[in-house]
Amino acid sequence: MAHKLGMRWPFTRSAPLETRDEDLSDEYGVLAALWSGASAGTVAISGAEALRIPAVANAVRVISEAAATLDLRVMEIGADGVETEDRTHPIGVMLRGDVNGWTSGFDLIRDLTADALTRDWGGLAYVNRIRGEMREIVRYQPAAISVTYDPWTGEPTYRIEGQIIPSANVLHVRGPFDRSPLSLAAEAIGVAREMERHAGNLFKRGAKPGGLLKTSKSVGDKGVKRMIAAWRAAHEGSDNAGKTAILYDGAEWQQLALTSVDSQFLELRKFQVIEIARAFRVPPSMLYELDRATWSNSEQMGREFLTFTLEPWLRALETALGRALFSREERARYRFSFDRDDLTRADMIGRSQAISSLIASRVINPNEGRNWLGLGPRDGGEEYANPNTGSNQPGAAAPQEPKANDA
Repeated sequence: MAHKLGMRWPFTRSAPLETRDEDLSDEYGVLAALWSGASAGTVAISGAEALRIPAVANAVRVISEAAATLDLRVMEIGADGVETEDRTHPIGVMLRGDVNGWTSGFDLIRDLTADALTRDWGGLAYVNRIRGEMREIVRYQPAAISVTYDPWTGEPTYRIEGQIIPSANVLHVRGPFDRSPLSLAAEAIGVAREMERHAGNLFKRGAKPGGLLKTSKSVGDKGVKRMIAAWRAAHEGSDNAGKTAILYDGAEWQQLALTSVDSQFLELRKFQVIEIARAFRVPPSMLYELDRATWSNSEQMGREFLTFTLEPWLRALETALGRALFSREERARYRFSFDRDDLTRADMIGRSQAISSLIASRVINPNEGRNWLGLGPRDGGEEYANPNTGSNQPGAAAPQEPKANDA
């Protein structure tokens, strides 16, 4: 299978590689200022550093992996407007399997969503077509692929290795405001990073001493060193615990008390987790901040996550896939759709009650309900009937035909 662009075009760098006005050769291969909007004197950090903060990494994984786990379907729109799934469509088969020799469809959706969450230019992938037939989808690294926008219309121009490629061959997933959530929350994430550093130094180096030895006399450097050595020898260590301190030559011991900020350090760190959750619109309970989580509000926040957080990203993925993988004519007949119903599979009781209610109200038939559960059809399951009424109960007597002399 041909996967290198050179097999289609002899790519030569006719112009300098157009970047996003940043150095692409840094240690992590990211654009620090573009990711974070960092400037001198701020606590904003680069994307690579931000992903080392557990709350940030967890927020990105929650959204991107939830989107990738859903079954991606190709829906065919009939002449009557009714949509049916086309399980044999080659593009759908590719996305449910491998999009190239080293990337699965799951990996592609997950990584594109993660890119859109962490990079201002979004997630980019090249659709390789040979004689009009799609062969593979390749997600290039940021150093190889770039996008610039028209300052008036916002029309994108895509380049690989500095050469312009048609926009129809690029799969592009972007977030709102032309900025990623990670970039917009760079300051809050930077504060969380500084708190983690302070906590690390507190345990590693002892950021605050337990007390001070004070003397009104000048003792000099040698005197200070001798005083410290004598104090440690007499009072430090488990063997010397509880001994009485003896001070001489007018020296005094001053205990250092924790300030209000120190006593609230843990609360401040928890607040930064909530700030990060707010930036990505992820419930704090999904980032394992459970201080105010209860059975009822956790369930409600889970539903809000599906409606207000994940749904917009699913719509962005569906439209981006449709624009890049279907022609204009095909888009009038086909569309991509994630199976949102997969999100409720874990709640078997609620799922069963919903299916039973829909069958009883004749919205769906039993075979359609069995299909939602991953079960095969059964005989007579195509009939739209209420199984809870007496005439449909097993063993119920069939209705009698009216006699000729009945009124």
